[in-house]
Amino acid sequence: MAIVGKKFPNLEVNAMNEMGDTFKLNVLEEAQKNKKKVLLFWYPKDFTFVCPTELHAFQAALGEFEKRNTLVIGASCDTAEVHFAWLSTAKDNGGIEGVTYPLLADSNRNLAATLGILDVTNEEYNEETGIVTVEGDNVTYRATYLIDEEGTVFHEGINHMPLGRNVNEFLRLVDAYTHVQEKGEVCPANWEEGKDAMQANAKGTAEYLASHVN
Repeated sequence: MAIVGKKFPNLEVNAMNEMGDTFKLNVLEEAQKNKKKVLLFWYPKDFTFVCPTELHAFQAALGEFEKRNTLVIGASCDTAEVHFAWLSTAKDNGGIEGVTYPLLADSNRNLAATLGILDVTNEEYNEETGIVTVEGDNVTYRATYLIDEEGTVFHEGINHMPLGRNVNEFLRLVDAYTHVQEKGEVCPANWEEGKDAMQANAKGTAEYLASHVN
């Protein structure tokens, strides 16, 4: 279910910070009340393999997101207590000690199910036993959402479990969307901050192609 161009779901979810505090967090409200963009990234499980590399990569880029008026929030279906255990585990033991942005603990899967990002297939109902079975781990794929200051989603993407993300691409997307907001121009393929954008009309396209495409 694509939600680009729509408001992010208005749901409150448990979250954990690096101090061990459990609190309620509503992603939509975080964007709107703080007048900031939000990058929300989901990962499958705490204490796994690709996941800590991503959490540390987003932490390393946190200052760059902050420069762009963008909040970073991680999320999985683990409990807040498991999040804190992982936050308390050193890097050299597979942990995420040093991560300072909040982590959603969507253990009841309310938000993940609303977004449609859970690894669940082939749901079957047994009429004799009344038992419902599914295939899959019922954890999230590597889904990423970029949300603007009004709470509207301007990017969503989903990677399969083995595929880690490129953090720099999300910085580029934030830059591009900010350029659109501020300049009213659109950003062509491979656009980066400082490069030419274009007017969203036939003349603008013709001029851009004439001067930039061999």
